[in-house]
Amino acid sequence: MSVDGISGDRETVRVERLQMLAAIKDEQDDRDVLLAALHHAGAELGGLGGMAHLHGAEAIRSMRLIASSGLSRAFTRPWRDISTDGTAVPARAFQEAAFVWLPRIAPPEPGFVHTPTVSHLAGAPAGAGIAAVPLPGPAGSLGVLSVVTSRSSGEPDAAQRVFFEDVARWAAGRLRLVSPEPEGVPPALLEPDPGQVRALRTVAVGTWDWDIHTGDLAIDDVLLEEIGIDPASFDGRVESWVDRVHPDDLPWMLGVTDRTLHSRTPLEYEFRLRRGDGSYGWVRMRRGVVLGDDGEPSHLVGTVWDITQTRAATESVSRALRHMSDGFLSVDGQWRIEFANVAAESLFGSSPRLVGRLLWDVPALGGMHGLEERCHRAVAEGSPGSFDVQWPDSDRWYDVRLVPVPGGGLTVYITDITDRRMREAAQRAAAERATLVGQLTLQLAKAISREDVVTAVADSVLPAFGATGLVVSTLESDRMNVVGSAGYPAALRERLHGLSAALATPVREALRTRTPQFNVSADLQADHCPELAELAALSGTQAWVFLPLTVSDREIGAAVVSFDKPRRFEDDERTLLTALSGLIAQALDRASLYDDAITRAHSLQHALLPRALPSLPAATSAARYLPAGTATEVGGDWYDVIPLSADRVALVIGDVMGHGMSEAATMGRLRTAVRTLSDLELPPDELLARLNDIVAELGDDRFTTCLYGIYDPVAGLFTYASAGHPSPAIVHPDGTVAFPSAVPDPPLGVAAPPFDTVETHLPAGSLLALYTDGLVESSDRDIGDSMTALARILRTGQSDDLDSLCDTVLKALIPLGRGPSDDAALLLTRTHRLAPEDVAEWPLPEDPIAAGLARRHISQQLEAWHLTELEMTTELIASELVGNVIRHATGPISLRMLRSRTLICEVSDSSLTTPHLRHASLSDEGGRGLQLVAAMARRWGTRQTPTGKCIWTEQAIPS
Repeated sequence: MSVDGISGDRETVRVERLQMLAAIKDEQDDRDVLLAALHHAGAELGGLGGMAHLHGAEAIRSMRLIASSGLSRAFTRPWRDISTDGTAVPARAFQEAAFVWLPRIAPPEPGFVHTPTVSHLAGAPAGAGIAAVPLPGPAGSLGVLSVVTSRSSGEPDAAQRVFFEDVARWAAGRLRLVSPEPEGVPPALLEPDPGQVRALRTVAVGTWDWDIHTGDLAIDDVLLEEIGIDPASFDGRVESWVDRVHPDDLPWMLGVTDRTLHSRTPLEYEFRLRRGDGSYGWVRMRRGVVLGDDGEPSHLVGTVWDITQTRAATESVSRALRHMSDGFLSVDGQWRIEFANVAAESLFGSSPRLVGRLLWDVPALGGMHGLEERCHRAVAEGSPGSFDVQWPDSDRWYDVRLVPVPGGGLTVYITDITDRRMREAAQRAAAERATLVGQLTLQLAKAISREDVVTAVADSVLPAFGATGLVVSTLESDRMNVVGSAGYPAALRERLHGLSAALATPVREALRTRTPQFNVSADLQADHCPELAELAALSGTQAWVFLPLTVSDREIGAAVVSFDKPRRFEDDERTLLTALSGLIAQALDRASLYDDAITRAHSLQHALLPRALPSLPAATSAARYLPAGTATEVGGDWYDVIPLSADRVALVIGDVMGHGMSEAATMGRLRTAVRTLSDLELPPDELLARLNDIVAELGDDRFTTCLYGIYDPVAGLFTYASAGHPSPAIVHPDGTVAFPSAVPDPPLGVAAPPFDTVETHLPAGSLLALYTDGLVESSDRDIGDSMTALARILRTGQSDDLDSLCDTVLKALIPLGRGPSDDAALLLTRTHRLAPEDVAEWPLPEDPIAAGLARRHISQQLEAWHLTELEMTTELIASELVGNVIRHATGPISLRMLRSRTLICEVSDSSLTTPHLRHASLSDEGGRGLQLVAAMARRWGTRQTPTGKCIWTEQAIPS
């Protein structure tokens, strides 16, 4: 293996050693911690053994040997006490607070407290060295770890030193004298909550050595002073020590000593010792046996320290546990009860019956489901656990807390939490009520219509009270009108209006008293209101709550909540339902106003738009209008299809900018103006010019876009003018879609006539699509994409009926549920041509013979069209019209006849003079011709042409 490979393996081993140390549990005592540290440090440094010294009180300038590993007692005896001012390796490491290594072991300075002086190190091999590192603490070194290294190991390298220091930091952090110091501790050694540092305490630990053969007892003078004995008065005899033992403790202590000598195993025990002032204090002694060369015990050695204060604290804790208000049990590792306080005895029985019994053999505890499993889990995991339980045969609740004890066993705390649970239950109920009120308030705030209010109440109130049905009624003209219900079958919902009389009696009582009426059962209700028997039989309801809905002393209506079982209502439920009725009433009142506004808005919108589009020979149309904003707002978009003379059709679409009643009123005025101007047979550019004057008079803040076009079925031409409006889409029979590229003039109100006119030829069966910008403009889609989508839909849906095609366009361009950002209007028109055989036209001379020629042409054409029954009337009309042209106008003169739904007769000339009806006197020779024409024709009129004027008439064609 390469050098790098070996180095890597050693580094892996060091990490694993640190991880093993980190896994050691916190409950290990100081000696176990130090032994673990010595073991791993010695293994890494190739050591023969190790020692751990701890520094005592700050005033004592010495360190005491606390633990050793792998070294004989003869070797460690000189190292029991080391002066911190000396030159020994551990002392130097303590002084320098750094790593120290010597290639050979030198004996420490002689101890100064009854420690025998030696001139050599028993059992130390030749060439052995010693390495030492301090145990770091918050106020200085706590002590020193030392490792005796072998000759072959040599001086520790840098990696071994770092590892030795890491182990020392870990050991210092685990000592009960001080908590871990987080800064500088390797991550592998950090444990949870390393930052809580406790103050360094004085180590009042002394060592002693009793020579069994001579009876000499060597004890630290410092310890003697600590436990109140003057070192000068102590003669060093074991008998003098024994005389100070409390008489009650002496017999068993001598017995312990005898057992120690025979078993040769270390023991630790506590007893009372008389102080110099005659009082007794508690000490703890740990002893072990040292064998002589003959293999028999020659010395008893150990440590002793004063525990008077600790013992007093323990007894104080015991008294506190005994009389604490909570039940307390101490259980050993065999699950037997060792201690029970007064509160536990009152719960389980007297102490003699409890102590010594298995925990789950106690009847009250044995009946707790899962207690044994919980206890085993708490001890196995080493973490506390708790659960709430209702005490058997009682309405009291207790919290049972299981806390594991180091070394096995656990403590059980039993706390009465009945009052707390009652408070928590009350708090939960209050929180649930607050949540319900908050939830209903939020839902009602979102509710717009009365239907929304019913849905919000059904979703929030019914589940909270376990109700099954809801009926909401409004009071209209002193009658109850059901506006919504929930939880009832469809067949019953249809009869709710008929059953409103059954609800009237309790509802009116609730409204009269302004308080809810609670009917807890159908039997009780039948006595007060027999009419409800039918409702109960149909719906299966057994209890009702009648909530009056009032706002500012105004009776709005009532809400009836029903239950499928008899039900009693607690006071807090009654209070809550009363509060909810106010919220429901306010929401229903707002919703009623909204519904009324919706009705008025819809009525106004329908009144302003065409009720139905006319069915004309030259055009078949369908339209859709979709307002933006809330449903209470009306928009300013409009469309219209207007029949003109000669089977021509005027198509118009416009958009008044803005929303609301004012814009809708403006739209209505403009639509009326367009229809009036169209009756004058004005061309598109002239009509928009006059409409521009009307808009300008409305004010500077009124802007309107408009497109007006006329379709002529004889010539197949569509002529239009646009004021700021999007171009129409033209779909030819072959499927091609075109958007005329003419630039529209500015909107009406800011435009300056004349307006440009666009003329396009439409083959028979073409489709025209007029629309407002709200259809193709949106914030989340480019207008070019919308125009492309519109063209694709019109192309693929050209064969569909126009109503379906309108719906398809709206669905594609305005997704369902989102609505347009602006009003959207769409007008689709499929054009039709007038067949050539239904059109006849003749030029006439400017001569009186023109009337005769006109009659001859009419006679021949009507015979060809099989309309001879109209011959005499039509000849008379044509003679009058031609005669007027000969007398009052100039040529050239032409006569045209169209056969459509009506028979159309037109006479054109080059004069701009328009004839008018007038009342002729008895002496007038003329003035009666137009009266005769008007009497014989169904409709008549005049219109301007590019070369003059045209007078036209329409006659009904016999079926």
